[in-house]
Amino acid sequence: MPDLPDIPLPAGIRSRHVDGINGLRMHVLEAGFETKGRPCILLLHGFPELAFSWRKVMPALAEAGYHVIAPDQRGYGRTTGWAADYDGDLAPFSLLNLVRDALALVSAFGYRQADLVGHDFGSPVAAWCALIRPDVFRSVTLMSAPFGGAPPLPFNTVDSPAKPAIEDPVHRELAVLPRPRKHYQWYYSTREANADMQHAPQGVHDFLRAYYHHKSADWTANKPYPLKSWSADELAKLPTYYVMDAGETMAETVAKEMPSPAAIAANQWLPDSDLAYYSAEYGRTGFQGGLQWYRYGTSGMLNSEMQLFAGRSIDVPSCFISGKQDWGTYQRPGIFEAMQERGCTRMLGCHLVDGAGHWVQQEQPGEVSRLLLDFLARSGTA
Repeated sequence: MPDLPDIPLPAGIRSRHVDGINGLRMHVLEAGFETKGRPCILLLHGFPELAFSWRKVMPALAEAGYHVIAPDQRGYGRTTGWAADYDGDLAPFSLLNLVRDALALVSAFGYRQADLVGHDFGSPVAAWCALIRPDVFRSVTLMSAPFGGAPPLPFNTVDSPAKPAIEDPVHRELAVLPRPRKHYQWYYSTREANADMQHAPQGVHDFLRAYYHHKSADWTANKPYPLKSWSADELAKLPTYYVMDAGETMAETVAKEMPSPAAIAANQWLPDSDLAYYSAEYGRTGFQGGLQWYRYGTSGMLNSEMQLFAGRSIDVPSCFISGKQDWGTYQRPGIFEAMQERGCTRMLGCHLVDGAGHWVQQEQPGEVSRLLLDFLARSGTA
């Protein structure tokens, strides 16, 4: 990898690479590394983010006594050893392999146990880590993406006629609404999605500015509430960054919500100097590495693979943190409730932070740090 520019990190956070992590040379940010023997906390980012997304909470966790490790996950940033080939094998981006990445990283640092936090698509990775290896991941905090539990297997069906697999009709129904729509995860699974964003007409920097703005509390129309069902009429109530207009790209979708120059200049949680790091990284790598995660998820492989754990729940202490203005909490109808009822059996807190949209640990880092440390103290792992 050629020499890359320095990362605009707060004091006390360092950047390094770790070799031999499940076939990867993994780029990680670290805080609290100065003294040995600290408990480990692993932070897993989502899309389109990086380890850098945790820069605002890492110092507080380190000050509280933790060794804080935040990787650029497989497919992202300065981590190498993955291939973003649309026609290539998706198996390296399976959730089981992403769990293996996290497990290998903790093991490489010499920890037999760790606390775990995951945001956005990092949340299901964290959830499955805690469900599959509770002996290693002794607590888990999920952010912005609830976990409803393992997918079930058909039960008590031996005397019933076999039911053929039925394709989810919601996508056809979305396409024939009076205002035709499409679900962003299925758009992200198309061949065109990466180029649409990496070569956005407005440029990567302005694309990301509009994308982050549209999903944040700064976009005043983000006033989420529970949806009644996974149906076209209900899903169409979601903002267009989740259920897009059928004929538009994501770059076109968010361009309509580009904040004004004055709003950008006033932005405290994501100043242009920080956004410039994201835009430089995604301009260099493209988005396909992260989009492979969505392709795996929409292919049907995820559901069938994770039926291996049917009936299992997360039984270590757990916590959920999301922005009060984050539609991510409700984008899968019923999952937020299922998480609290059966997905997590030792949930010690479920928090919707006011003044934060989807990027909760960046928009409200002080409150997120406080909630994390309170949870870790209550969970008995601190």
